[in-house]
Order: sequence, then structure tokens, then C-alpha cells
Amino acid sequence: MLIPMPVLAIDAGTTGVTALVVDESGSVISRGYSEFAQGFPRPGWVEHEPANIWVAVQVAARAALEDSPSAPTCIGITNQRETAVIWDRRSLSAPRPAIVWQDRRTTDICTRLREDGHEDLVRRTTGLRLDPYFTATKYMWVAQQNPQLWQQVRDGKFALGTIDSYVVARLTGGRSHITDVTNASRTLLYNTFEGAWSDELCELFDVPIDALPEVVPSSGQLARTDPDAFLGLDLPIGGIAGDQQAALFGQVCFEPGSSKCTYGTGSFVLVNTGDAPVTSDAGLLTTVAWDLGNGPVFALEGSIFVTGSAVQWLRDGLQIIQTSAEVESLAASVPDSGGVVFVPALTGLGAPDWDPTARGTIVGITRGTTRAHLARAALEAIAFEVRDVVDIMCAEAALDVPALSVDGGASVNNLLCQIQADQLDAVVRRPQVPDTTALGAAFFAGLATGVWAGMDELSATWQEERRFTPTGGVRDNGDHDRWRDAVRRSLGWD
Repeated sequence: MLIPMPVLAIDAGTTGVTALVVDESGSVISRGYSEFAQGFPRPGWVEHEPANIWVAVQVAARAALEDSPSAPTCIGITNQRETAVIWDRRSLSAPRPAIVWQDRRTTDICTRLREDGHEDLVRRTTGLRLDPYFTATKYMWVAQQNPQLWQQVRDGKFALGTIDSYVVARLTGGRSHITDVTNASRTLLYNTFEGAWSDELCELFDVPIDALPEVVPSSGQLARTDPDAFLGLDLPIGGIAGDQQAALFGQVCFEPGSSKCTYGTGSFVLVNTGDAPVTSDAGLLTTVAWDLGNGPVFALEGSIFVTGSAVQWLRDGLQIIQTSAEVESLAASVPDSGGVVFVPALTGLGAPDWDPTARGTIVGITRGTTRAHLARAALEAIAFEVRDVVDIMCAEAALDVPALSVDGGASVNNLLCQIQADQLDAVVRRPQVPDTTALGAAFFAGLATGVWAGMDELSATWQEERRFTPTGGVRDNGDHDRWRDAVRRSLGWD
């Protein structure tokens, strides 16, 4: 009789924590979820209380474990990336809120650094760009605003890290201060091409390198939970990865050219470029996809800041829908957007335009415009943003993307998936397990602990739930040209 070897996956996302127990077939056998509060103290600022995230981790994990028929054998962790956390090494309490990846408060810092000529150093070293999105400028802001706190960071009282590091510190009772290579590669402090923290960048951003976590592979014997700290569990932590890299792995995009799009708060398109990093001159990011302990695999990424949250804005801001799920039926009630174009630059624009001063723009409104046209325009905007990124990926990486695997909350929207297939003129594939971010974390952990013997076993777990094939002639009907014109009008607004 085979002994069950389930994996507990913890996905510490932007608005809540999901915990899954995954069995050897890649099926989800139980789950838990817990939201935590969002802080918006000023326009453009987004904060989280780290203690709330830790509570949500415990609540979600406890719920998943209570419904699981078997105890887990290991833990995998995935997380919202780029968010900057500071915590006390002994008490694990946080002296200030975490600054979230969506936060725009460091726009002026980025502008000054760019004007001082540091953009080229950042790109050459990290594969990223100077933007408030990334972690380092958030720490630089804290150092400037609170010198006394920053001196305590220098003195070793406080540790620095992203959400994965903080969660690991809590799971281990403070014994482990680590981050994996995928999260490190998103900080602006890590030399993506040499595989180490950069002394030069740490000096530029005024970040003491000794306060940063040790960088480890995405899969391996990385740490061990403290039963006194975490639900009585004494388990190996076998996997850690940033959410988008974990989703790429969970979608079994193991071959160069394979790609995925996660529709979440934003949308993130990644294409596997193999063991050779591809640098972009057109607004895409070079990032580490994963490291299984035998060297990094790289990806090219397009980071789109507002997609699913645009639908939330239709619900909470304009109040033209009562639930996010209603957007599909409302948008489907009209054959097109009636000439309306919506650029959802509600927190600036990410790839490929990278303008933190862009603002949301709706053009083409007439007396005949209805809420259904706005809903349709919102879904079209998501598809146009993804097309912008995929088109550049194909050109710069010299890769063909015949199919795009999709996941995330909005991937259940059939109309969106069809619009996306039409705009890409490519097949869109949706898996049976939509929680591919947490699934990827489970895969990383299970590989390290013998739940799965190798990549072939993982590939065999992926099952297609539905595919969407393109409608001929839609890609070149002029709608995308009108979209790009609207994007130009949104730039530099603030």
C-alpha cells in the first residue's frame, strides 16, 4: 500500500493567503483561504501589516489541514513579489507596514536616479529597470524618511526581505533568514547574471547587504518549520518562488518558448527562455524563472499592473456591477465596445510602456455608451495589454508562442479568453487546476522531498480544462491600433 505524500502549498498573495493540500497526482484535495486588510494611507500608496499576513497564513493553512485526509510531508511557499518588509530578528514583529509592489511613492526617487545616470547599471546588473514596482527604492525611501529605524537595520536589530523571507522567518520561529533566487531577482539588489547580491547596487540604494537574506534555490532542503511557531508542524520547507515564476512552473512550462499568463490583480506574462537570459530593449524584464539546484532557468516577463483590479474598480468604484463575475455576462450582452477604449492605468503603466505618471483613460464615449460597453472595453483592455507584451516577446526572444496557458481568477471568464485568443491569433489553454501559483510551489517542494521523481512526472499531471481557438481576421481589424492610440493619450498625465 502506497503511503500518501501530500504537499502543503502556501500562496501569500496581494489580497489574501491561499493554502492548498496537493496529492501526488497534482490534484487539490483541500484548501483554505483568508483575506487580510489593504492599507491606502495616501493616493498611490499601498501598505500591508505583516502581522496580518502571518495571521492569514495560519488561518488558511489550518483550514486546509483540517479538511485533508492525510498530513502533509513538506511545505512549498509562493508569494506576492517585490513587497518590502522589515522585521525584528528576535520578536519577528514589524516596526512599520510593508510597502507593497503596487505602491508608487518612490516615483521621484526613480526619476532622480535615472537623471543621475543609474538606469544603465540597473538594467545591466538586474535585467530590470528603475521603477517604483521593485523593492530597493522602497527601502531607500524608508532610509530617507526614518534614519533612526534604518540605523537599527544597519546595527542588525531588524532584517530586510520580501514576503517569502518574512513568512519563512515566522514558520521557523526566526531561525531562517532566506529568500529564493526568483524573489531576489526582483529586488534591484541582485545580480541576475552572476547570481549574488550586488555590492554596487546595495551601495546605490543604501541597503546594508548583511540585512538581506541568504539566497537559496527554488527547490531543495531549504528550512524546517518550528512546531511551536506553526500549528505544531515539524516539516521541511522544500520550495520557495515568487508567484509568477511559481505559476510558470505550475503550468509545466519547462521548455524554452512555453509561456503563461496569470490574470490576477495585474496580469503577468512569462515565457521560458531556457538557461540563457534574454535582455529586452522594449520594456520587458529579464528574470530568473527557477533554480532547482543545478543552475538558473530564465524567463522574459511582461508585468501589467492593472487588469483584474480594473474589474474591481467597475464593481467598487463605478458600481456598474455587483460582483466581479457579472462582468462577463454584461460584456457579452453587446457585440463590441461601441468604440469605447479603456486604458486601465489606475496605478500607472507597466510593460511595455513603463510610465508611473500615466492615468486611467476612457475615450470614445457617446450618448449611446452603456455600462455594458464599459464592461466590454475593460475585458478588451486586458487582452490588448497582454497582446502588447506577447508580441514583443516573440520579436525579442525570437520565439514562437503558438499557445498561451492561462490561470488566475479572471481566467474563468470565457469571453476574456476568447478575446485573448483572437488578439494573439493563438490558442489559449486553461488548465483543470486554476490555482497554478500554489501548485507550482507544491511542485518545487515535492521535487525536493521525493513526492515527484522529476519533470516528466510533473508534466503528466497537467490536464486541459478548455481551449479557445482564434477567430480569423480579428487580430488585424484595427481595434488594437485604436488601443495604442488611447495608451499614448494616457501617458504623462500626472
